[in-house]
Amino acid sequence: MLCACVGLCGSLAAQQTDSVRTSTLGEVSIQARAEGMSRLGGAENGHHIGQAELFRAACCNLGESFVTNPSVDVNYNDAAVGARQIKLLGLSGQYVQMLTEGQPASTGATLPYALGYVPGAWMKSISVSKGASSVKNGPQSITGQINVEYLKPEDDPALSLNLYGDSRLKTEFNAAFNRHLNHHLSTVILAHYEHDFGHHDDNDDHWLDSPALRQLHLMNRWKYSHGRYIMHAGLGFLQERREGGQVDHVANPFHILLDARRAEAYMKHAFLLDHEHNTNIALLANGSLYSLDGTFGPKSYANNQLNFSSQLVLEHEFNADHSLSTGLSLNADRLDDRLRPQTSDLRPQTSNLQTTEYTPGAYAQYTYKPSYKFTAMAGLRLDHSTLYERTYLTPRLHLKWLPSDHLTLRASAGKGYRTPHALAEHHYLLASGRTLLCDSLLPQEEAWNTGISATLYIPVGERNLQLNAEYHYTGFLHQAVLNYEDPTQLRIHDLDGDSYSHTLQFDASYDFTDELNLLAAFRLNHVRCTYDGQLLEKPLQSRYKGLLTLGWKPLMGIWQVDLTLALNGGGRMPKAYTTADGTPSWDDEFPAYPQINLQITREFRHFSLYIGGENLTNYRQPTPVIAPADPYAPGFDPTLVWGPVHGIMAYAGLRTSF
Repeated sequence: MLCACVGLCGSLAAQQTDSVRTSTLGEVSIQARAEGMSRLGGAENGHHIGQAELFRAACCNLGESFVTNPSVDVNYNDAAVGARQIKLLGLSGQYVQMLTEGQPASTGATLPYALGYVPGAWMKSISVSKGASSVKNGPQSITGQINVEYLKPEDDPALSLNLYGDSRLKTEFNAAFNRHLNHHLSTVILAHYEHDFGHHDDNDDHWLDSPALRQLHLMNRWKYSHGRYIMHAGLGFLQERREGGQVDHVANPFHILLDARRAEAYMKHAFLLDHEHNTNIALLANGSLYSLDGTFGPKSYANNQLNFSSQLVLEHEFNADHSLSTGLSLNADRLDDRLRPQTSDLRPQTSNLQTTEYTPGAYAQYTYKPSYKFTAMAGLRLDHSTLYERTYLTPRLHLKWLPSDHLTLRASAGKGYRTPHALAEHHYLLASGRTLLCDSLLPQEEAWNTGISATLYIPVGERNLQLNAEYHYTGFLHQAVLNYEDPTQLRIHDLDGDSYSHTLQFDASYDFTDELNLLAAFRLNHVRCTYDGQLLEKPLQSRYKGLLTLGWKPLMGIWQVDLTLALNGGGRMPKAYTTADGTPSWDDEFPAYPQINLQITREFRHFSLYIGGENLTNYRQPTPVIAPADPYAPGFDPTLVWGPVHGIMAYAGLRTSF
């Protein structure tokens, strides 16, 4: 009876899924794939990734959860601090709005490491919405939204454990303890600890291939329900240390040390006012305090970020065809950057830069669904930024049409805005020997996104072959451009010219039997940006990607074999400098490279064992660190990473529940 309240308290309505498996009852066709990867069933284009799909790989954290996903890429930003970023629709992860159960998650200072702050064992599902998404959660979504659902307090009472270890001497321990205290109150305690004991230098450049990492993450979540009222609340704490740089036996080694701490809290209150019209009112709020202290050789950097966001939401269904969601929101964000010595032309020595932004807003989203064959969702937001002293509109439109029971068409268009924090979001660039120049206050980033997709279900035998084609265009009016084109400098500045991306993707999936399924995908990326007056291909971006995944569950699912093959296309490198012997410091292009991952899982009654290997082709970027012998010179740069920095990695793990 309270399903609407539960949905309002954090789940995206679009998490209903399209079909990949069909059973027929009279004239009704019911299609579902409960816990794997399936298409979102609403008007938005994207995927829903369940636990069954997440368990097809080691999935130690959110950054490793997209191995089998054809739409999302995850790459290292650099070879010094191990920062990772998502790439969606050919663009960097800051243009993806990160959500935790419908609430804002990672912004500003947390972005470079946010993917590692979500343990894989805590996740119940992930929803990836591509393009201009719903206006409910703010104006920040430009290329899409990624919404993570954690394990719930109301899940079945149990103690679940996950142990993991790999050949790089990384170990992980995860625990989830659910307890129902009475009919109305339940809680879950989540714990995560990881420690990387290895100090690997496999390419003998006297630089650690990845930083030694130690992380502790704890969270306590609660749910209370009584009658028409539901409350969710929780607290979390994270502490992490990263140690990287040159190996200690080098004279005057260049050391990198990063200490991060994060505390967060959230609450959601929902009340069902009218069951007949599914009328709900909800109050949602969350806050976080993040601090980072870092040293990059002779440079030191620290930041503190305080963020608070809240929403008051009202949803109402007038009838089966018409529904409306409206709400008020407030986002408050304060960021304090401290940097010494001076590395920017606009920052004085030992400077302290503070930015504070309050963004009140309001939205309305109308959904028209006259039948299951057609859905139209139109949304409009009005927000005001105190930092920029401007009020702006965010329009978005999604359409879904089923011209037949075997074909689904979608179209979307909308605008997105985000506030850039140049140094906080790119502080890993301080490891480079280049001079870092960044404007003190960049304009708000502003872009349009449009997309179309077609999904065709072709009966083949007793099952459906699912074919999908989609195209997305993102065009920027303002953008914080990371400019690598001067070999002596790294610059972050406002866009002066054109910047856009075109992505075209085709994928096909088929379940040959209940035990065997196959997914094949191919994506083209055409990404351009204006650098120093020239419209150039974006550097360090693969032009295409091919993906093939095979899942096999023989002997009634007792065994499970998952194989993933990926081909990452080549791309452009930024302009190189000339070394003392007259040769360029790097090539103009980087090559295409293959990757193979394999995992084998054995299921037992109360636990499962899994073993696997990543990057079985053993392909590594030949020189992830430029001029590694002289890290204090201007030519040193560990940020030009386009491929794997590690070779073959083997791992094993145990999942169990009592």
